Amino acid sequence: MIAVVSPPAYYASVAIATATCATLCIAARRHPGPWTTVAADLIGAVLALTAVSYTVELIRQGTWSAGSSLPLALCNMAVLVTIAACWTRIPVLMELTWFWGMAGTLQGVLTPDLTVSFPHLVFFEYVVGHTTIVVAAMFLVVGMRNYPRAGAVPRVLAISAGYTAFVGFVDAVTGADYMFLRSPPDNWTILRLLGPWPWYIATAALVGVVLFTLLDMPFWAGRRRGDHSRARACAGPSNLRGAAGSA
Repeated sequence: MIAVVSPPAYYASVAIATATCATLCIAARRHPGPWTTVAADLIGAVLALTAVSYTVELIRQGTWSAGSSLPLALCNMAVLVTIAACWTRIPVLMELTWFWGMAGTLQGVLTPDLTVSFPHLVFFEYVVGHTTIVVAAMFLVVGMRNYPRAGAVPRVLAISAGYTAFVGFVDAVTGADYMFLRSPPDNWTILRLLGPWPWYIATAALVGVVLFTLLDMPFWAGRRRGDHSRARACAGPSNLRGAAGSA
C-alpha cells in the first residue's frame, strides 16, 4: 500500500507549497517583470540543490548503484528537465515540464510513497522535489504565460516514447529496471491500476495521451485567437495592396 509517514507534516508542507505556487502565479500575471526570471532561476536552484543532496546522501549511505540510482526514471528526468526549463526558458523544456509535471509528478504529490518520517532528510527531499516540479510547471506556464505551442501534445508524446525506448535499451543491456519496463515494482504504485506487466506499459501510454490532451485543452482557445489575429494581420497589408493595385 501507499505509505505516508508523518501525515500532518506532509500535508502541511503540501499546503505551504500550494499557497506559494498560487501567490507566485497571481503575482506574475498581475505584475510581470524581471523579478519573474529571478524567481524561475531560484525555483530551478531549489530543485538542483534537492537533486544533489539526494545523490550525496545515497553515496554517504553507500546505497548508490548504477542499477538503481541513475536519474533514468521519468520522475528523476523530470527534475533535470525542470531545472533546465527554469534556467533557460526553452519552449520544449517548458512543455515537457508542464506535461510531465502535471500528469506525472502531481500524482506523486497526491499519492505519496514515503517510508521515512519528518524530519528525516529523505522526507524533505521527497516533498521539496515533487512539489517544486509542480510549482515550476504552474509558474512557468500559468504565471509567466509560456503556454504550450501548437503540436505540443504529439511533440511531448514523441519525446516521451523516444526516452522510454532509450531507457528500455539501458535496462536490457544492464539488467536494471528503470521505469519498471522489465518487471513490475515490488511496492504499490499507480501502475497496479493499469494491469499486469507488460500490459501496463501500453495502458500507461494511453493514459498519457488522455492526460496530455486534457492538460493542453485550456490553451486551445488562446491558440485559435492567436491564429485569427495573425490571419488578420497578414490579410490587412494584402488587402491594402490589392486595393491600391485595382485603383
